[in-house]
Amino acid sequence: MTTTATEQTFLLPDLGEGLTEASVVQWLVAEGDVVTVDQPVVEVETAKSVVEVPSPYAGRVGVLHAAEGELVEVGRPLITIAVGVAAGVTADGEGVAADGDGVAAETYREEERAGSGNVLIGYGTSVHPGSGRRRRPRAVPSAVPAMAAASGVVAGPGAAAASSGGPVKVISPIVRRLAREAGLDLHAIAPTGAGGVVTRSDVWTAIERARQAPSLTPSQAAAATETPVRAPAAVVPDVPATAVLPSASSAVLPSVPARGERRIPLSGFQKTAAKVLSRSRAEIPEATVWVDVDATALWSLREAARTPDDAGPGLLAYVARFVVAGLKEYPVLNSRLDVERDEIVMPGVINLGVAVQGQHGLVVPAVLDAGSMTTTELDVALRDLVARARTGKATTEELTAGTFTLNNYGGFRVDGSAAIINHPQVAMLGLGRIIDRPWVVDGEIVARKITQMSFVFDHRVCDGGTAAGFMRSVADAIESPAAAIVRL
Repeated sequence: MTTTATEQTFLLPDLGEGLTEASVVQWLVAEGDVVTVDQPVVEVETAKSVVEVPSPYAGRVGVLHAAEGELVEVGRPLITIAVGVAAGVTADGEGVAADGDGVAAETYREEERAGSGNVLIGYGTSVHPGSGRRRRPRAVPSAVPAMAAASGVVAGPGAAAASSGGPVKVISPIVRRLAREAGLDLHAIAPTGAGGVVTRSDVWTAIERARQAPSLTPSQAAAATETPVRAPAAVVPDVPATAVLPSASSAVLPSVPARGERRIPLSGFQKTAAKVLSRSRAEIPEATVWVDVDATALWSLREAARTPDDAGPGLLAYVARFVVAGLKEYPVLNSRLDVERDEIVMPGVINLGVAVQGQHGLVVPAVLDAGSMTTTELDVALRDLVARARTGKATTEELTAGTFTLNNYGGFRVDGSAAIINHPQVAMLGLGRIIDRPWVVDGEIVARKITQMSFVFDHRVCDGGTAAGFMRSVADAIESPAAAIVRL
């Protein structure tokens, strides 16, 4: 049996709007391993999150072009794989699935050329005409085929066939996964990509059609799609990404003699933190108000809801429910300011961001559509989101779609904070630790469970009366939770 094999070098793809590099966190394969198409081969850290990058080729791993901890620029070699192109085997005779996976690999590259709206790991791509998206200039070209040509790496024998004008219906793994999770029939989706490629934007169009016409099945909505619609906030490039707060490692080092001086490079997270926080301070005239709140009744309600088999919702879930209710009462606080058009933009959904201390620093992922959830549903969503965010597994949409932030810094055993607003949001509510303090009740000094809430807001979108009204709405609900829940 013939064992013809060719080497394919996979270049680090475009990982997101405005991102030009990523750091290798951990290789998931070793040289000599056999891999399949879509198999994750490496974890990389960007300024947004830690993500797994899947292989577009099936074959044997030849070279890992970067060491763990090394920074790799977009378009530079990441991994070389020996692909069995004739008989579906590698050079040493071990079998790999080259036929079907080879087709998938080439259509995968075709989608990159088409500008899918999402390459490889769920965000970022080159922009094609009619996408409706704007992109910041980049110092490094994001089109992988162009970089391949410059480096002498060929795209493979399927590239010519894919560009010959024939329709391509088998698409990249990310788009396949998105369609599968949405219950869509790919063959029913009208492609807009080059060469007849179904792109991620096409899938989002079908999903939006299904949301707007709930009586239709997802596949019927896909078939009815004629014109693309804007994708969700996760892929809007001109909205700043994750509001990443500085980690302890970013603290200013004390002054030391020059001989003992050390320089620590900022990580991708810290670089993003510097940009986002600096922009917030430079642009937003923020004001802060705070209030001490008697949380004894809420504490008692939480304890009463516990059973031996069910711990019930946590305190943060109750507070989140009260915050959502307050935002419905004062929707201007769930907004962003369009400074170019002098307009306050209020979305039709509440995506509640929560500050989470992750292994790479503080991030602010959001519970999507928190305004439609019950207290129990919020509790489940918050626990899941926090667990994933701590390990860098929050999705790009969760990291970018927040419309308001709840910061529970009480978990760090502090009482208050003059927080920096999570740009482009306009407000943030902070909750301090809950501790026993002397409190006057009916003329008597008694021990009560007291917490301090602080609220920072953009003074351009509202005045102190609105801020105080929102604060009292949340504080009153915490102090009388049973009555508040009945009203919700």
